[in-house]
Amino acid sequence: MPIEFLGMGAGNDSTETSPATTSFFDPDYAARIARIHEDNNWDHVLFAYNSTTQDPSIHAAWVAANTERIQLRLAHRPNVSHPTFAARSFLTLDHIAQGRLTVHFITGGSQTDQAREGDFLAKDARYGRTREYMQIVRRAWSGESFDWSGEHYRFENFASGLGPFNGKRPGISFGGSSEAAWAVGAAEADIYALFGEPLADAAGQQEQILARAASLGRREPLRWQIAFRPIVAATDELAWEKAQTVLARLESRRDNGEVIDPVRHYNQKPEAAGTQRLLAAAERGDLHDRALWTALAKAAGGGGGSATALVGSYDTVTQAILDYHKLGFEIFGLRGYDFVPDALEFGQHVIPQLKQEVAHREHGRTAEELRAGQAAARARVLAGAS
Repeated sequence: MPIEFLGMGAGNDSTETSPATTSFFDPDYAARIARIHEDNNWDHVLFAYNSTTQDPSIHAAWVAANTERIQLRLAHRPNVSHPTFAARSFLTLDHIAQGRLTVHFITGGSQTDQAREGDFLAKDARYGRTREYMQIVRRAWSGESFDWSGEHYRFENFASGLGPFNGKRPGISFGGSSEAAWAVGAAEADIYALFGEPLADAAGQQEQILARAASLGRREPLRWQIAFRPIVAATDELAWEKAQTVLARLESRRDNGEVIDPVRHYNQKPEAAGTQRLLAAAERGDLHDRALWTALAKAAGGGGGSATALVGSYDTVTQAILDYHKLGFEIFGLRGYDFVPDALEFGQHVIPQLKQEVAHREHGRTAEELRAGQAAARARVLAGAS
C-alpha cells in the first residue's frame, strides 16, 4: 500500500490566519502553487468547493494545462448540475489532464451554504441524492446508452460520446462521518476521506464503514484518506512555537470579527457530523496520541473543514503519520497555514522520509498481508481505547 499526499490547489494565498495578498482568483498563483506541489514530492492537489469560490472545474483545467504529473482532486456538489452534464464535464477535464482526475463528491455540511445555491433538501435526503448522482456518473462513464428513473433524477436514452481517457475512468472520492454518509461511501466510493481524528476515533469510523461495505457484499477494497493541518519544524520546540503563533493569529482574527471564511458560522453548533466529532475530541483534550493537536478546532468554533493539526519535528510528525498509515490510511490531505512555505517545507523534509520508510516496511508483502496487518492494528487501537 503506497503513501500519498494531497495538498491544496489554492486560487489565492488567503488562509484562516492571514487575508489574501493576491486577487480573489489569481491564475498565476494557482499555477505556481500547483507546480510547487508537483516539484516537491506531493502526489495530488485539491480544488475545493463552496458557494463563494471560483469554479473549481475551470481552476483544475487551468492547473492541468500548467502541470505534468500532479493528480487533480476536484470537489463537486451534486446540487449544482445535472449528473449527465457533470459526467461529460469530468471526462473532458480528465482528457485535458491525461488521466489525472479524481472527483470528490461532497454532500454539503451547511444548510445555509446549500441554500445560497438553491438547495433546500434536508441533510439525509442530500446523501440519498449524492448516492444516486454518483451511480449515474459512474454508469455514464461506461459509454453505454441507458435510461434512469430514480428519486431525484429521470432521463431517457443518455449516452456519452466521450469515453474515459485511455479506457480508465476517473476515481471517485467521498467523505462524511454520519451514518447516512457511511452507507453511501461504503457502497459507491473508491476513496473514503475523513477529517483528522484521534487514532481510535478514526479506526472506529473505518470499522463502521467496512461493516456496511461487507453487508453489501462489496469485494473491491476501499482506499482511505485522512486530513490534517501540518505544523512542522526542525525541532519539536520550534514546531510548537509555530503552532502557538498560528493559534494566536486565528483567535485574533476571529475576535476582531474578520470574515475568515464566509461559509463558516462561528460560535454556532456545526451541522456536519465530522466537525462535531472534531469538537468532541477537542473537549476531551488539546493533545491526542503522538502529535494530534485539537486546539485549532476549538478556536474555529462552528467552522467546518479540516481543523486539527499534527505538530512536531519532521521526525515526530513522520512517526505520527505512520501511526495512521498502519490503520490503512494511505492518502494524507495536508493543508498548511501559509501555503507556499508550508508546502515546500513538508514536501522537502517530511514526505521523502515517509515514502522511503513505507516502501521499506512493505517490501515483499502482498496486498492481503497488508490489509490483515491494518485490521490487526485497528483492533489494537480500539482495544486500547476501550
